[in-house]
Amino acid sequence: MVEIIAVLVILGILAAVAIPKYLSVLNETTSQSAQAAIAEIRGRLSTAQAKYIMRNSGLAPTSPTLYNYAIDPNQYGGNLANLGVDFSASVTSGTPITILVTAVKGQTVNVSGNFSATGDP
Repeated sequence: MVEIIAVLVILGILAAVAIPKYLSVLNETTSQSAQAAIAEIRGRLSTAQAKYIMRNSGLAPTSPTLYNYAIDPNQYGGNLANLGVDFSASVTSGTPITILVTAVKGQTVNVSGNFSATGDP
């Protein structure tokens, strides 16, 4: 009987330590996933910028010009924020371009980033 109580006490201590650590790791991975989504969008913007520069005789775009070029289906063309069903993100024109991730796998987050075009002052 004493052994069973000792085992239950040890399990309780382990649970008290492990559960908060697990929740902390879960929150950290969600935040890191959001940062990875921002990096993906930055990569798309960087590729669009390179194509813009090549098509315009080396002229570097400003951020608003790059944003319009990147979303134009006749140019680079695409939805910059389309990262699949696991992410909810938005990209907003401005100087710099603003990237906001608001959800990762249904969990609400609020992680933002920016992208500055090479033609920005």
